[in-house]
Amino acid sequence: MTELITQLEAIVGSANVLNPEQVAQRAKHFWDPSPMVALALVRPVDTNEVSQVLKICSEHKQPVVTHGGVTGLVDGEKSNHKEIILSLERMQSIESIDPVNRTMTVQAGCVLQTVHEAATDAGLFYGLDLGARGSCTIGGNISTNAGGLSVLRYGMTREQILGLEVVLADGTILSSLNKMIKNNAGYDLKQLFIGSEGTLGVVTRAVLRLRPDTPTCNTAIVAFDNFDQVTATLDHITRTLNTNLNAFEILWNDFYHLSTNPDINGSTRAPLANDSFAYAIIEARGANEASDQQLFIQAMEAAIENALIADAVIAKSESERAEIWNIRENVDLTLRHQPLFIYDISLPINHMQTYLDEVRSTLQKDWPEVIVYAYGHLADNNLHVTIAPQPKNYINDPQQQPVKIQAFNDTQRVWYEQCNKTVFEPLAKLGGSISAEHGIGLLKKQYLKYSRTPEEIRVMQLLKKSLDPHNLLNPGKVC
Repeated sequence: MTELITQLEAIVGSANVLNPEQVAQRAKHFWDPSPMVALALVRPVDTNEVSQVLKICSEHKQPVVTHGGVTGLVDGEKSNHKEIILSLERMQSIESIDPVNRTMTVQAGCVLQTVHEAATDAGLFYGLDLGARGSCTIGGNISTNAGGLSVLRYGMTREQILGLEVVLADGTILSSLNKMIKNNAGYDLKQLFIGSEGTLGVVTRAVLRLRPDTPTCNTAIVAFDNFDQVTATLDHITRTLNTNLNAFEILWNDFYHLSTNPDINGSTRAPLANDSFAYAIIEARGANEASDQQLFIQAMEAAIENALIADAVIAKSESERAEIWNIRENVDLTLRHQPLFIYDISLPINHMQTYLDEVRSTLQKDWPEVIVYAYGHLADNNLHVTIAPQPKNYINDPQQQPVKIQAFNDTQRVWYEQCNKTVFEPLAKLGGSISAEHGIGLLKKQYLKYSRTPEEIRVMQLLKKSLDPHNLLNPGKVC
């Protein structure tokens, strides 16, 4: 191993190869403060250095785990003491912005929020937005095909990418930095790597598709008496606002009540009473302030007149808009439950309520007081479900310290596996997915059978074997 480390230091410099003790000074995850574990952590500065690093690791049959912002939720970033971490933290450059073709070329370590700001400065807009925007990286977004808050209008990460540069396991550089919307010259190879979670290659650079800026924004939070109102309102709003509709985020009562509970430190003011069945944040973006606002208000008024919603509040300022979105993004409050089980699933909209009722009913047989927090991107079929089997074990931190997830003990690990089966198994018959936007990683690998056929899994394994025959890139993840 000394020879391997010496060769890596010759490529990136000794200061950019961290030993196990230095690696242990870093946290495993932004929610997990326990020490990171690895044989070494290597920090290349460009594609050429990534290529040389992977070539050397291939020659030594050395497993490699790629790190971006370390904000994933399925243990895709997890490493052990025999693996090398390849961190792209030094590869943060925005190389160019082309306002005519509306593209931005970036290195994979560039933080999402930096991309947003650069696009705005150029009078343009990047369509991907996540709660972790200040930490997650473009490479991580690409490797997991991240979704987020604007999928309804702009699509997943896959729809934001025009070109990629990727380094394969043997160090081969596959450069296809296409800048055109239309390019049917053979196989679209970039699609192999988008959503592959670093198992087929390491994304080093990307050409992002930018859109015209949408300077006007209208936001409302509405309340529902039942789920039929939710689906009817979605249909009405989609038809009325059409392409201006940017988000339709649902919050079931338990989540809304927690996020706006004045007795909880860190909660947000409730703009609507907390006794409704569910709530939705509806947001539209456009370029004509007067007509956009008029259309939005008319859509809300029609919804109330037709009894599609029980109540509504429209944001009158940017601060009120931020307050509404804080309710949705106050996810950390759920993490104060010990333990808490986190899920990211998708299923047809018309089955969502019966599915949640079934999950809750099943869990109550073992934990009568269980709380099932449900919220998320309903309009694009995605729900986030967090389960607190023992809600009395809630930490109401007066200092509002950043929440850190504690490792499960043996009993809680059994509970987690029990919850996994309860949450994932019904999705198979509904045509749902065990992962809507977070990926598979290690945590969901054994449950992939609920969302993929044996034939699909075999083809995934064939692709892995073809591009990474020695199983060196993120080994053991996905399939």
